[in-house]
Amino acid sequence: MNLPRYDRQQSYQWNYDHAPEVVEVKVPKWPGDISFCGFRLQSPLGIPAGPLLNGKWCLYYASLGFDFVTYKTVRSGPRACYDLPNLQPVHVKTLQGGETHVPTQEEMTGSWAVSYGMPSTKPETWKADIAATRDLLADNKVLCVSVVGSVQPDWSLQQLADDYAFCAEQAVQSGADCVEANFSCPNVSTCDGQLYQIPEDCQTVVKTIRKKIGATPLIAKIGRIAEKEDMRALLHAIHPFVDALAMTNSIATRVKNEVGTLLFDGQPRGICGKATLDASVEQTQLAHKIIKANEYALELIGVGGASCLEDIQRYLDAGAGAVHLATAAMQNPDIAINIKAQAAR
Repeated sequence: MNLPRYDRQQSYQWNYDHAPEVVEVKVPKWPGDISFCGFRLQSPLGIPAGPLLNGKWCLYYASLGFDFVTYKTVRSGPRACYDLPNLQPVHVKTLQGGETHVPTQEEMTGSWAVSYGMPSTKPETWKADIAATRDLLADNKVLCVSVVGSVQPDWSLQQLADDYAFCAEQAVQSGADCVEANFSCPNVSTCDGQLYQIPEDCQTVVKTIRKKIGATPLIAKIGRIAEKEDMRALLHAIHPFVDALAMTNSIATRVKNEVGTLLFDGQPRGICGKATLDASVEQTQLAHKIIKANEYALELIGVGGASCLEDIQRYLDAGAGAVHLATAAMQNPDIAINIKAQAAR
């Protein structure tokens, strides 16, 4: 199918304003139902927050066979997107974390550097859009809303936690089925982008959110964690207050062009796509082992580099209950249809 897709040559605002329409297409049935965070899903396939700029993007991908769609991260106030390039293809086979830099390339062959900076419309806009989206979305699809606090120079940690909780509460009141607290964005330098690295701070935030949203499922979105003790500390801190973890939100490194100049003012950017698959599957397996050993009531969403049925199965075998695709879905919007057709054979 020749389907519309995100145009990386255009600005974030252009893509926001030119969201595709819902597609009427026959979607193959996944063999069996999936239970995740109390929801009965038609498949484990979902979309993380990155590609779903607004409700129309959510509805578009839902119509193409994705059963769990995550509305792109919202804030308590408006924030503009970074300048282009927001998606810069890179030449790299695999990443584990700790790499000094990756080189750019012209064509997209599986991985790119992502540079958005967690933009957001004002609450009045995203609240109305979420409400309209939930009304139009099929009952058997799940609408998750990603939220982040917008730290100010003089704020305490509790003020940041309150800001997260405000956004979460507003999202639920607008119709979100569940909430994702975004604790990882390698493209911002403030603490809201790296919170997952500080277990005690994460605990304060999720505890505050939980008080505001009651029993609504809460997901924590985290970045790259390779060490067992670091993963153990985070899970120990947050497991009483969250229902699931979504990982891995890219692997950060610097990006260097063909003449040796560092892009993005020399600041790290999250690399998304095929290069992150192995590390993200390993991280899912690590978290799953710790969860099982401690009998935590936590579920896992595998995110990072999946692009085919074999990749989906690797995540499920590693302990994920759901698998979300971003880069591959942005490149091939009909990928869920193709994966479901393969699974149904």
